[in-house]
Amino acid sequence: MADAANLAVAQRLVATVVMGEGATGEYDYLVPEYLCDEARSERLLEPGRRVLVPFGRANRKVVGYCVALGTKVIDAARLKQVVEVIDGVSLLSPAMLRLTRWMADYYLCKWSDVLETVVPSGVRQLAGTRQVALLHVPDDIRQTLSQQKFRSKQQEHAFAHLAASTRSLTIAQLATAVGCTAAPIKQLLKQGLIESRTKRVDSGELESITAEREQPLELNADQQRALEGIIEGIESNEARGMVLFGVTGSGKTEVYLQAIERVVAFGRQAIVLVPEISLTPQTVRRFRARFDNVAVLHSHQTAVERHRHWQRISRGEVQVVVGARSAVFAPTPHLGLIVIDEEHESSFKQDTKIRYHARDVAWQRALAERIPLVLGSATPSLESWQKTLEGEFTCLKLPSRVSHRPMPDVATIDLRDPSISRGGRGAISRPLHQAMVAALRDEGQVILLLNRRGFATHIQCPACGAVVECENCKLSLTFHRHESVLRCHYCDHQEPPPAQCPQCKSEAIRYGGMGTQKLEAEVRARFPQHVCTRMDTDSMRTRGSHQKVLDAFRRHEIDILLGTQMIAKGLDFPNVTLVGVINADTALNLPDFRAGERTFQLVAQVAGRTGRGDKGGRVMVQTLSPEHPAICAAARHDFEMFARQELADRRELGYPPLGAMIRVVVRGEQEEIARAVAEEFAQRLRKHAIAAAGVRIIGPGVAAISRLRQQFRFQIQLQAPAIGPLQEIVLGATTKWKNPEGVFLTVDVDPWDMM
Repeated sequence: MADAANLAVAQRLVATVVMGEGATGEYDYLVPEYLCDEARSERLLEPGRRVLVPFGRANRKVVGYCVALGTKVIDAARLKQVVEVIDGVSLLSPAMLRLTRWMADYYLCKWSDVLETVVPSGVRQLAGTRQVALLHVPDDIRQTLSQQKFRSKQQEHAFAHLAASTRSLTIAQLATAVGCTAAPIKQLLKQGLIESRTKRVDSGELESITAEREQPLELNADQQRALEGIIEGIESNEARGMVLFGVTGSGKTEVYLQAIERVVAFGRQAIVLVPEISLTPQTVRRFRARFDNVAVLHSHQTAVERHRHWQRISRGEVQVVVGARSAVFAPTPHLGLIVIDEEHESSFKQDTKIRYHARDVAWQRALAERIPLVLGSATPSLESWQKTLEGEFTCLKLPSRVSHRPMPDVATIDLRDPSISRGGRGAISRPLHQAMVAALRDEGQVILLLNRRGFATHIQCPACGAVVECENCKLSLTFHRHESVLRCHYCDHQEPPPAQCPQCKSEAIRYGGMGTQKLEAEVRARFPQHVCTRMDTDSMRTRGSHQKVLDAFRRHEIDILLGTQMIAKGLDFPNVTLVGVINADTALNLPDFRAGERTFQLVAQVAGRTGRGDKGGRVMVQTLSPEHPAICAAARHDFEMFARQELADRRELGYPPLGAMIRVVVRGEQEEIARAVAEEFAQRLRKHAIAAAGVRIIGPGVAAISRLRQQFRFQIQLQAPAIGPLQEIVLGATTKWKNPEGVFLTVDVDPWDMM
């Protein structure tokens, strides 16, 4: 018996598995002998593939990710075995596995959740593929072709065709090629002259999209210097962070294109991230005009489309990957450069489940793969700008527009001045109306920005003062006139508009505030002879709607384009001669330390949409706070002035990027229970923070949006000079912590939204 026990303890191949869902942690499983057989390479287990393993006392079959593989001296009888390998190829390279491990550690979340985020559901579900039986001629039979005897000419022809084929064929493909039925082929299978293997294959080909080829543009001196800086980074074989700080219209995209041409010439790949799906089509068009193989990744794709692009990228068939935030995880085997355009945009921060920031993940990937990361913006995030001030990142400047076109004049319209609105009602002031008349008369185009959707932003009773609020969230409902519904923009609750006040029954109910639908109605009434189109989340719901509107605007089939922030960035239309900001104060006074930064960026970016052609352009900004530093700096196109003042304020308060922050939100349907849990968790945080120097724990307090989707919300704010101590405190507090039933706890490292 002792000898048998010794035989059981031996050096065996062991897979470390992270479960796709449910269980937390890493588990060892024995790799069975048949998965170690080199002759069956397509079934070999390796890190990055998914496996089916028995889990728990009931040994239920669970899907997990193999994250490591190695030999260990173990008692084989004590380990369960891997049941099956799901994937024919690895979904995650060793470098991507290390990146996901870093994300789990940094953002204080489960590794399994990160893995499920990085690998798209369409890839995990093998969307657009199906199991088929593929025929091939075994090697031992192939070597004795002259000795084989066939029962019919059809068998002989089928066998000869399959033996000569460079790839495996299905029964239907072989029958069609030879011109026979399936019967003689099935006889070959019975005789053992050919074999069948089941394999999952793509059920369709990727659609081909062509674009007219373009030649590189001639760069000006500033662009050439920036390009040389990026190329130096590409050739250095080391990670380099670069901020391409260029005013709107300075030709940043052309610099990206020519830098990527150098990367492609080296046989490598590039990833280009853009902030809005609405920007993806025009960006893809420019890249397809310069490169043969461009793939696209974004959330509006079907699972099948995303899976096919993913497969092409992983096979190394793609030169450039263009996409939104999640494209940072593209499985490029030969990555040479990452570019993030409009890097200041908040959409690069994920706001659900794994709350990662694509910029920070991209930098970690650049460090691991020893490649440059280029962050482009006319209004860089203060996080990136601070890195240039500290010397961690290089700043490459494009201080002027291409062809030395001047920046547009920006005029602020003080809405507090009674003379501004005298003689008129509505959102468009008299000066802005006159400017629109002049621009349209001269056959120019107009862009109007209002960062609020809907028709009326609140409904209030003048008799008792009650405001109609969402039944799930403590927020005003927005009236959408076209659908004649009240809608909550957070939980999407809808209800019909009331005929009278729900509380006092007064019929004198008032629709107040201004949304894009109401602005559209006003513009159409004032300018009935001109074509006006609205572009916001509500009007751009159908697939391809973004591109359809932008193409029509480019062809001057639309005179006035109005909308939310999706029209404020990345659009290049030379015939736009006037931009109007209807209300620059929309986000200025929100309880968020980034409110001023967001306002500056929005106003500066939308101002950059004009003055790009020979006609020049102007910008008119309507505001109740014309003296606010963010609006003053935006009117002067002076980012550095704004950054100096804002960073000084952040330094004094210890806010990012001059301090670290973690935000914890506790939510639940029972207000008192959620409050009590928040207070208990805050005490746990303070207990673990006793030995940490310079740590501030603020709260719990009621969140700015106190009730959302039927849940009451409380927040705790942790601040310190560096992120490490905060992560240790939160990790200590969450270890062995179990949320009471009905209460949820969210940890947001480096929060981007304080609402």
